[in-house]
Amino acid sequence: MAQSDLTDLQLYKQGAEGRLFTGEYLGQKVLVKQRFPKKYRHPQLDAQLSAQRFRGEVRSLIRCQSLGIRTPTILLADLDQNIIVMEFLARAQTCRYFIQTLLAEDGSEPRLLALAQVIGKVLALIHSNHIIHGDLTTSNILVANPGAPDCELELVLIDFGLGFAEGSAEDKGVDLYVLERAFLSTHPNTEAIFDAIMKAYKSDVPQKDCSEILKKYEEIRLRGRKRTMLG
Repeated sequence: MAQSDLTDLQLYKQGAEGRLFTGEYLGQKVLVKQRFPKKYRHPQLDAQLSAQRFRGEVRSLIRCQSLGIRTPTILLADLDQNIIVMEFLARAQTCRYFIQTLLAEDGSEPRLLALAQVIGKVLALIHSNHIIHGDLTTSNILVANPGAPDCELELVLIDFGLGFAEGSAEDKGVDLYVLERAFLSTHPNTEAIFDAIMKAYKSDVPQKDCSEILKKYEEIRLRGRKRTMLG
């Protein structure tokens, strides 16, 4: 397999860290992620950090799949060009869109709570295996089958650009805090839904580990509140 097999590239999305393209690879529609150099950083430092993040993302995606956690399948990883070619999930929706759609409907609370339970269980599984996502938001979690019954909802974790393995309790606490801040700011007045995520998370993480993670999580929340108060 080579980049020469990659055709029909079209810009899909551009962010602060890189670009996403759609294209075809060996006859299959794919998503191509490319990080671009940061010109404000020393070239050697930038290359080192980019390589570290690239390897961290690839390892995290592969490790998640080995645990039965769905992530986009990697078809090609080219460190020299900073390119990752992944399967394109055409039917998937971001959790952000899925939740916003449900919030606009009457009687959607049971489905939202079902989704919250799945999110909590998936996060518990990655943390129980010491995988850190690094940027947990509802835009970085996909619902693979948005039309499925509540009990069959399947999630896909994406964008492990800040992810790594062998995370500490502190790292896991940060992951949870980032999700809480992102969740409640993106979806106001959904505290009960986030509480359901945490309830499912706590029930699936081993008790000893969970106590330590939650202790760090509360410490991080306290520091966050103090920073907010101090401006």
